[in-house]
Amino acid sequence: MPPHPPTARVPFLAFRASRLAPLHSRPPRPVNASVPAPAPSPTAVPRAPVARPLDDRAVRLFIVLGAFFCVNAVLAEFIGVKIFALEDTLGIAPLQWNLFGQSGSLSFTAGTLLWPVVFLMTDVINEFFGRRGVRTISWLAAGLIVYGFAFAFAAIALAPAGWWVGAARPQGVDDYQAAFAAVFGQGLWTIAGSLVAFVIGQLIDVAVFHRIRNATGEKWVWLRATGSTAVSQLVDSFVVLYIAFVLGPQKWPTSLFLAVSTVNYAYKMLAAIALIPLIYLVRAGITRYLGAERARALREAAAS
Repeated sequence: MPPHPPTARVPFLAFRASRLAPLHSRPPRPVNASVPAPAPSPTAVPRAPVARPLDDRAVRLFIVLGAFFCVNAVLAEFIGVKIFALEDTLGIAPLQWNLFGQSGSLSFTAGTLLWPVVFLMTDVINEFFGRRGVRTISWLAAGLIVYGFAFAFAAIALAPAGWWVGAARPQGVDDYQAAFAAVFGQGLWTIAGSLVAFVIGQLIDVAVFHRIRNATGEKWVWLRATGSTAVSQLVDSFVVLYIAFVLGPQKWPTSLFLAVSTVNYAYKMLAAIALIPLIYLVRAGITRYLGAERARALREAAAS
C-alpha cells in the first residue's frame, strides 16, 4: 500500500489567530438573492415611546385639585352634623333676622367652613379641565360620600367593647357608643338630601359656568365663577333642606324652610364673593406652574 502523501500542518497558534480575526476582515456571507426582504406593512403604526402620565404637570394638577375637592366634600358631610353660632364664634352680639314670619340667629353647620373650598376647586377645574373634569370629580366625590357613610354605619353596628363604652367619662361622655352613633350616624333623609343637592348643584354649576364663558370669552373670570356659584347654590341650599326637613320626619313648615334656606344661601354667596381675589391668585399660580402656553391650551380645550 503506497504511503500517504505528506499533509501540510497548520500551526495551532495560526489556527487560533484565524478564529479570532476581526469580523470586518472576514469575507461576507453570500445572500440568497432569490428571497426578497419582507416589505413593511402599510398599516403598521410606528411605536411611540412609552410616556409616564405623572410626568405631565397637567395630570398632576388635576390629581391635586380633585383630591382637595373630594376630601373637602366628604369631610363637610361628616362634620356638618355640628351646628355653630356665628355670632358667638366671632364674639359679637346676636343678629336676629326675621324672614317669612320666622326669626333666629346666624347658626350654620360646620360643613359651611369647607364648602367655600369646594366652590373654589370647582371654578378652577372648570377653568382648566372643563365640563368633563368637573363632572368626573363630582361623581367621584358623590361615590366617596356614599362609601364613607356606608362604613360609618357599619362601624356603628359593631358591638362595642365593654371597657370602651365608658372610656370617655373623664371627658364628660358617659356612653361612648351612643356618642359615636350620634355623631357619625346622621339621618338617612339628611344624607340623601345633601347628596342629591350636591350632585344637582355641581351639574348646574358646570352648565352655567360654560354658558357664561361662551358669552364672555376669556375675560370676566369673576363673573363666570361667581355667577355659576350663585345659580347652583340657590338650588343646592333649598333642595337639601327640602329633602332633609320637609320631606323627612321633622316636617318643617314652609315658612321655616324658606327662612333657613335663604339665610344659608346668603352666607354661601358672601363666601363666593370673598373668594374672588383667591380665584385670580390660584389661576395665576397655575399658569406659572404649567407655563403660559400650556395653560392657555388647557383653557381653550376646556372651553370647547
